[in-house]
Amino acid sequence: MENAADGSRRSPSLRLLCPKKSILSSPLPSLLWLVGSPRFLQPVTVAAALRCLRFLSDDGPFSPDLPHEADEIRGLLVRGFDIVGGLFVGSANFESDASRPLELAGELRQRLFGERASHGMVGGCVDASTGDIRFLVSESEGSEVVEGQEVLWGDEPGRSLLEKGCLLRCELQLQLPLYLPSDETMSGIEARFSSLIESTAANLRGPHVSYLVEGPTATFDESHHSVILHGNNLNSVSQLPINTNTNKCSAKIVSCSEFLPTKRHDLSSIRENADAIQITVLSNQSLNISKAGSTVPMLKYFPAPAPASLRVIDLKLDILCYSSMDLPVAVAVSELVIPGLADQLSIMKKAIVSELLTQQPQLCPYHFVPPGLLIPLTAIYDTRYGEIEEKQSELRRNLHFRLGLPLDRPLLRTSNALTFGAMEMRDRSSSKSSSLLRDVHKEIPSSGVSGGIMSLIDGSYEYYHYLHDGIDDNGWGCAYRSLQTIMSWYRLQQYSSINVPSHREIQQVLVEIGDKDPSFIGSREWIGAIELSFVLDKLLGASCKIINVRSGDELPEKCRELAIHFETQGTPVMIGGGVLAYTLLGVDYNEASGDCAFLILDPHYTGGDDLKKIVNGGWCAWKKSVDSKGRSFFLKDKFYNLLLPQRPNMV
Repeated sequence: MENAADGSRRSPSLRLLCPKKSILSSPLPSLLWLVGSPRFLQPVTVAAALRCLRFLSDDGPFSPDLPHEADEIRGLLVRGFDIVGGLFVGSANFESDASRPLELAGELRQRLFGERASHGMVGGCVDASTGDIRFLVSESEGSEVVEGQEVLWGDEPGRSLLEKGCLLRCELQLQLPLYLPSDETMSGIEARFSSLIESTAANLRGPHVSYLVEGPTATFDESHHSVILHGNNLNSVSQLPINTNTNKCSAKIVSCSEFLPTKRHDLSSIRENADAIQITVLSNQSLNISKAGSTVPMLKYFPAPAPASLRVIDLKLDILCYSSMDLPVAVAVSELVIPGLADQLSIMKKAIVSELLTQQPQLCPYHFVPPGLLIPLTAIYDTRYGEIEEKQSELRRNLHFRLGLPLDRPLLRTSNALTFGAMEMRDRSSSKSSSLLRDVHKEIPSSGVSGGIMSLIDGSYEYYHYLHDGIDDNGWGCAYRSLQTIMSWYRLQQYSSINVPSHREIQQVLVEIGDKDPSFIGSREWIGAIELSFVLDKLLGASCKIINVRSGDELPEKCRELAIHFETQGTPVMIGGGVLAYTLLGVDYNEASGDCAFLILDPHYTGGDDLKKIVNGGWCAWKKSVDSKGRSFFLKDKFYNLLLPQRPNMV
């Protein structure tokens, strides 16, 4: 701990990158495991909080089932991140309960990594009555525990993680032969399988194994774009110096930064296009060839016990690691990648062992950075029966609980997993919607409603308007554009992975369900709220509510109902009346005075995607039913239909 100017020891500061609301929103009482990266981030830094789910007794958070917690968190936590503390939420004994979660976190970490923590640890509790948070910090195992002097909540925390660190990814397909004697007992079979997995993990550092390290994008300096590291040379690399001049150093000393583009991307883009150093495992089977240099293929015979049957165990390993940019890549492979592969082998062994004699699970790891979290996490799914299988849904639900994610949206489905590859290739092959403006309403002025309560769309959307995609739909396509904006909301909230449909594809759906004649395809006929509901139901399985209003003058009477919609569902609303259609993104409503305004996203805009022009031109703006000059925005002599898409309740 730092010394003050007078020679006394200062209480340590604590930096939290995870949002404060993610801690305070946990149910009462609960225990949170605090996650950081003490090797790569400044101590003591908390990057995420995981909820404890397994307990031994009715004491709840005071008696966690540490063996089960360790088993589940081992597969979830990316190597490079570590348990750095624990926190009680809803403590009744605010003064005495802060040290207990620190002790529990130390025990959990020992189960995860086989040793006590040498880095600083933090414990704390949240007062059940006031919500106040108290933290205690220890510099290392056995050191003095003192109260944190300063708690710093991170500013742009996602950038902090990306500027200091990078991701490494390693995939490995394995086919392991398991010979089963006919008279073998189940315990004997399990022992054989365990021995097979352990020997496979040990061979990751063997003389026959090499690691090809490549960057995610091509660089001008091809000499440092890829290196090969040999497994038996990785046992003593932890003391390698930090790379300062890679042109004069061996491959082992090349730092991770040499493999990544200079331009880094923000957290939102990482969720869509993840940059990661790629690690490929190579097996050199000709290493022990004769000294004569013969290139004749060699065949080895391994007799199996007879009589015996052969089962081939197919495994697909896929791990992520988090490392500092200046760490030598050989150290990253030795101390992060290889232990990560061994951990995943052990996890898969436990999942497979009970089904060795039946149908083998098809285990597949996926990596996620769900909204609200800053660090990548890994989930291993059994893909035998698809995502709708009940056990799979229950697994995702438990993960949502552990990560503090909402239970009404599918944030951890396979379609939401991180994708990896060259940014340039992804940009060329990305969907047409990737170039559209998002969330344009965030730049507009206030509504002008005095004392109103604002209720807005929950989540992101893309702005579709006339003349997009080279389609001249001026005068007839406003409802199509509103539907496309609504579809983009479902896609960006990860309820769907299908592309936003074109006008022709929308028309095709309406013909397929029998709502329109075949001549409708390719026409310029208008559609309304009813047709939009049919398309949403067909393509997404999303239900809709429809509100009928006899006149534009009556729309303010629906503000309370619309406010409830935005607060509970949060989806964009389509307003159709006469020959016009708009997208509604929110309402500002003063219940006492009746004053209200509607946040309108206008699809009739025909210009380019210039945010300033769109905002200044009022194409996304607050509109009152009657403005200060007495002009009505909604038509008095036209009826209106309001389409309220519903948020699916699923994980």
